[in-house]
Amino acid sequence: MKRLSSISAAAIAAQFVLPVMAENNTISEPNEIEHVLVTVPMHRTDAQTALPITVMTGDELRNRAANTIGETLNHKPGLASASFGPSVGQPVIRGQQGARVTVLQNSTGSGDASNISGDHSVSVEAVLAESIEILRGPSTLLYGGGAIGGVVNVIDNRVPIQVPDQLTGAAEIRHGTVNDENTAVFAVTGGVSNWAFHINGLTRQSNDIEIPGLAAIEQDAHADDDEHHSTDGFIANTGSETDSYSVGGSYIFDNGFIGAAINRLDNVYGVPAGAHQHHEHEEHEEHEEHEQEQHEEDTIFLDIQQTRVDIRADIHNISPLIENLRWFYTYSDYTHDELEGAEIGTQWSNTSRENRIELLHAPIANWHGAIGVQLKQSDISAQGEESFIPKTEVNNIGLFIVEDFHYRQWTIELGARYDQDQLEPDSQASDSSFDSISLSASTLWQINEQWSLGLALSQSERAPVIEELYSNNGNTLGSYIEHAATQAIEVGNDELDTEQANNIDLTMNYKTERIDSFVTFFYNDFQDYIYLRHTGTEQDEVIILQYAQQDATFSGIEFESELVLGTTFGGQLSLMLFGDRISGELNNGERVPRLPPQRLGSKLEFDRGGLSVYLSVLRASKQDRPGVNEQGTAGYTRWDAGVTHRFKLNDNTQLFGFVRFKNLLDEEVRNSSSFLRDIAPEAGRSIETGLRLTF
Repeated sequence: MKRLSSISAAAIAAQFVLPVMAENNTISEPNEIEHVLVTVPMHRTDAQTALPITVMTGDELRNRAANTIGETLNHKPGLASASFGPSVGQPVIRGQQGARVTVLQNSTGSGDASNISGDHSVSVEAVLAESIEILRGPSTLLYGGGAIGGVVNVIDNRVPIQVPDQLTGAAEIRHGTVNDENTAVFAVTGGVSNWAFHINGLTRQSNDIEIPGLAAIEQDAHADDDEHHSTDGFIANTGSETDSYSVGGSYIFDNGFIGAAINRLDNVYGVPAGAHQHHEHEEHEEHEEHEQEQHEEDTIFLDIQQTRVDIRADIHNISPLIENLRWFYTYSDYTHDELEGAEIGTQWSNTSRENRIELLHAPIANWHGAIGVQLKQSDISAQGEESFIPKTEVNNIGLFIVEDFHYRQWTIELGARYDQDQLEPDSQASDSSFDSISLSASTLWQINEQWSLGLALSQSERAPVIEELYSNNGNTLGSYIEHAATQAIEVGNDELDTEQANNIDLTMNYKTERIDSFVTFFYNDFQDYIYLRHTGTEQDEVIILQYAQQDATFSGIEFESELVLGTTFGGQLSLMLFGDRISGELNNGERVPRLPPQRLGSKLEFDRGGLSVYLSVLRASKQDRPGVNEQGTAGYTRWDAGVTHRFKLNDNTQLFGFVRFKNLLDEEVRNSSSFLRDIAPEAGRSIETGLRLTF
């Protein structure tokens, strides 16, 4: 990075100075059971690897879980959300989003259309998750070079892996005032003999979201152009209705299990007014009745249906050389209708199948690791008014190997992956085939019981995806189809080559029973980075963007420190400091668009018995380097607070009541990662209340 603010430097220094001061206390807390990574084939915790990994589980996940995966991860170091109204929040990892971030459900792809357009939601529910694992940089080769930015794996228990001793489960209801959102969730796991079952479900309804002030920025809201309209105090057309249910079962035998699950998702949500604009030049003499009909036609809803089938099998201790064999299979039938009023404007579909096999071998000369194969096939199509990509069959085969070596206080990890991607469009565009290779090497030095240093190097390659190759393929000026997500016309380039990134991650960790701190520096050097180039031309006052390639560099820092300050009022007082900063620049000197701003935050928490109280603050700087022809965003300070109380009903049953105050000062927050930052700010002040029963 070219510069780092003094505030950031002070915060980073504080996360290593304050722990030393805190060590003077004599509080002794028992160690929590460390989370074993599911996303990595070898059974390791995040403290046992040099790979940049973040885990959310337990109370942290329950407190952060929101109605989108992006909002759930937002404000964690290096993670942000690319919102498209309150119902769409795609995850952003170190400034990368879309096709460069892969979202998994239990280690296989989500099977939706979220990486094709910014207004398509991710069909994964965080409130049903038991844990979420986020892999950055070099660790992503396990799931393909396409995840060149990172991997988000949302893990639930829909395919149970063991028979519980007794029936277990949870149920939760919650209400949010900012959009009258009501959510109900339940999950039950049980079994008898060698059989286990799991059932979960979710239902959620919400109305238009409330905001402080105007939805559109003032210069647009007060413009004379009749196409610009702004609501005041709320964002129109942002309600939603969601239902999701899963049923699964497994047969457990002596050295493994085999199981299956089926999930059904129905999700209807509105897209903020102004996101989909047809830019039609209507005559001023048109009657008010016709204008009202036109307004109703421009009201856009997405109606999503997905049926997903998962099969999973694990076999342990097959032979002296093979410790474990894991098989994952997923079939997904996904469709969504983009409703313009009562009519279907465009219908998207994605029918996909994925097979993943991992074989974990026993140590050989102190080397321990896994080899695997991943096969994916998808049929993707869009029919109707916004059909700017052709129906395309996509086939991928991936072969990977990961190995680790332990010697005294050193751990060395090596990995390699080969991918072949074949795309066959049902149009005049020619077929495309890409071969890509990704490599990684990392080392973890356990300096002493408290300090460790990790270094990770990787080279990742990513094949272009459908929208980058075939958007508006065969169309010419005058017949281009607008992409509503970006309010622009996107033109693909079927001559694009694979994208390559050379990455460096350096991480310092400090950890004791009461202190957990890390700081990470990263640098990504892209060759043939794929981006949308402004051509300087328009069609019917809509700008035309062309997918192109150019070298680019990204650099940044992430840090977080959790420490116990001491005891007061009979309880424990703890403090968290966190922050991040990222910079991205194209080879021609232009800034990469839609990057998150620099962020610094802290959270003060008090725990006493079943009572937990917290107060947090986040300061986000202005984004004054938004990229060419992009709108910058102002800085903001957001305060949040919450109270949770646990009531123990018996040895196995607990009731949790919680109240959370979000955006306490009703700050106007415009998300620089969002396509709609000019017309749809983030939610205003909200009070969220709920009850959760576990047994």
